[in-house]
Amino acid sequence: MAVTANQVNFDMPAAEFRLRATDGKTYSLDDLAGEKGTVVVFICNHCPYVKAVIDRMVADARVLMSEGIGFVAICSNDAASHPEDSFENMKHFAQAHSFPFPYLHDETQAVARAYGAVCTPDFFGYSADRKLKYRGRLDEGRKTPPPAGAPRELVEAMRAIAKTGVAPADQSPSLGCSIKWKEA
Repeated sequence: MAVTANQVNFDMPAAEFRLRATDGKTYSLDDLAGEKGTVVVFICNHCPYVKAVIDRMVADARVLMSEGIGFVAICSNDAASHPEDSFENMKHFAQAHSFPFPYLHDETQAVARAYGAVCTPDFFGYSADRKLKYRGRLDEGRKTPPPAGAPRELVEAMRAIAKTGVAPADQSPSLGCSIKWKEA
């Protein structure tokens, strides 16, 4: 079932974290924040929406990272109920798609809750001072590529944030699979 991120608290500070990555290292927000801004995206390995955008997302991450914007992906899904999202499978997914950014495992789901993440993919764009400015989608493609010439919404928003500190007022929410929460 597709879920949309719809509640947005702009200017909220980015939540701190310290999580293990598929490269064997542990990262904090300080380690990954870019000089001109930071993108934190919640993804997983099995979601058809993530699979449909992953190569475009990696390409756009490379562009943003080259422009001084940090980028990190986090998987918060319950691997017990969705084994395809296990840490071991996260390693394979990151390698198969040549992630240029760390792919972090939020095993306790505390980070997803702190950010208010609801779906995969779910994009959070922060200014250099780590205030939320963008809560939108990668682009207008969902399970299929966007039409030729469609705006690169995340890239354009993050470039505006890096340059002016202000994101576009018109932001379309991301759509994807719900985060697979552990049973309480």
